[in-house]
Amino acid sequence: MSETNSLIQIKGLRDGLLVSLDDAPWEEQRVALLTQVDSQQAFFQGARLALDVASQVLHVNELVELRDQLSERGISLWAVISESPTTEKTAQLLGLATRISKPRPEENRHFSVENLGEETALFLSRTLRSGTRIEFAGHVVVLGDVNPGAEIVAEGNVIIWGRLRGMVHAGAKGNRNAIICALDLSPTQLRIAEEVSAILKPRENPEPEMARINKDGKLQAELWSPG
Repeated sequence: MSETNSLIQIKGLRDGLLVSLDDAPWEEQRVALLTQVDSQQAFFQGARLALDVASQVLHVNELVELRDQLSERGISLWAVISESPTTEKTAQLLGLATRISKPRPEENRHFSVENLGEETALFLSRTLRSGTRIEFAGHVVVLGDVNPGAEIVAEGNVIIWGRLRGMVHAGAKGNRNAIICALDLSPTQLRIAEEVSAILKPRENPEPEMARINKDGKLQAELWSPG
């Protein structure tokens, strides 16, 4: 993860995303946020964004510029939280909310991007329903099921803490060391790098399994034994 992206923390709210920025210069933070959005378009597409800018002092032209740039990317800026009275008044002038309900601890994983040094992981604490497509330039962890018709495309590993019935492509940029794990591995299709598996039919007594490319270069599933 780049240094600019480390300026940003993302948490889930009931009705959108809470993005918290640090105390770096505003232009640096604005660029970091837009870079993050552009690198994870599927994640942010259609999102309602609340922005916590800490003690940053912002004027109308700065917030209008950011609001318009987010709008061009299909993102709605609806709230700005700040310790600065000036920024708060600016947000109110633009019709933005300046108070939100903070997420409860159990909601924090609803959408979050975790910093893992040089790697990033997207945590989704929900079931992915048919028609949902997630693309992420890192690892993806789903605390829920992946239903038939749902798709995940990740450059890293994919971990499903639930039933996998949809399509998953790990190592999407050619990483043949990527893995796919699920408590119930019965996808419509699995792909790791350029290798594709046949459909794995649901079993009566499923066990946690891990799919990986074996020494012979074939994609295979085996019992998942973390450790």
